[in-house]
Amino acid sequence: MPDPKAPEEIKDYADGWITERKNTEIPAFLKFAYLFIAGGCFIYFLVFMHGEVNHSTRGNLVRQMNDSTQTSNGFMYFVAALLVIYTVIAVVFAFKKHHED
Repeated sequence: MPDPKAPEEIKDYADGWITERKNTEIPAFLKFAYLFIAGGCFIYFLVFMHGEVNHSTRGNLVRQMNDSTQTSNGFMYFVAALLVIYTVIAVVFAFKKHHED
């Protein structure tokens, strides 16, 4: 006679819109996806910080816009630093061992 399965404890969030089994770990591919996606965003941000100035058709317009307005490298690097801080927090959260409250 087969053993009846013990009922699984299900946690729900957002009034049942999101559910998960208790004691479920984050999959390894998702942990590394945080790193990959955040790294791609950081590189994209640094490459196109002042717009797509080297584009063949609209690059001239972007350069003219940059000349007529001020650019703030300090602010842009501050935003990049915030991106790095957020990435570190997300990766630490993803890779640490979780416990149920």
